[in-house]
Amino acid sequence: MPLRAVLFDVGETLVHPAPSFPELFSAVVAAEGHTRSPDAVIDASRAVFHRFSEAARDVELWTTSPERSARFWKSVYERMLIELGIPDDAHLADVLYAKFTDPANYALFDDVLPTLDELEAAGLVLAIVSNFEAWLEDLLGTLGVRDRFAVRVISGREGVEKPDLRIFELALERLSLDPVDAMYVGDNPEFDVAPASTLGMTPVLIDRRDRFPDADTARITDLRELPSLVRAVV
Repeated sequence: MPLRAVLFDVGETLVHPAPSFPELFSAVVAAEGHTRSPDAVIDASRAVFHRFSEAARDVELWTTSPERSARFWKSVYERMLIELGIPDDAHLADVLYAKFTDPANYALFDDVLPTLDELEAAGLVLAIVSNFEAWLEDLLGTLGVRDRFAVRVISGREGVEKPDLRIFELALERLSLDPVDAMYVGDNPEFDVAPASTLGMTPVLIDRRDRFPDADTARITDLRELPSLVRAVV
């Protein structure tokens, strides 16, 4: 049977900090008197990438309350500031957290709307499964795409986070679909590809920054490549 639905991650899959995470981070620290290039920020972010795996391992559930979110993200920013050689008394981590939780600082990737249009025209049901705070619901509304997703399973509202299989199962249950009926698209092999594959969904890695060139799964660098993959699934 052909696919009936395409489910998406959100952060760095559909939505990004504007103009980008490294550029916004660089601008924030520059305003505090610390000039660091976006490339330096990218390097620092690579050094703390494991923090997300730590949170999953320890079941931190960092999206499920404002307090948990602030504690988690400030720990990430503090580690990045150390990597960048920027002294901080927690003030700068607070400023960064405020910037990155302001919906005004987010935008859709340019390839999102044309891809959603094409998938909808092909009769696919669209949905979201995302590790994100509860305010994602409002952000999607502000960006004009909330109602394009029949089901929106957001960890900050559900109390369960990827890579826990239950968050994917919630979406499938609400869509009344078996895993083989659905494709899942996300940007992280551990949190997106592995659990979707385990359940029997068709996983697709969106690798916009060429971080995983050797990924052992269907991989795209632009979302507009997705419809052809959908058509290829039988």
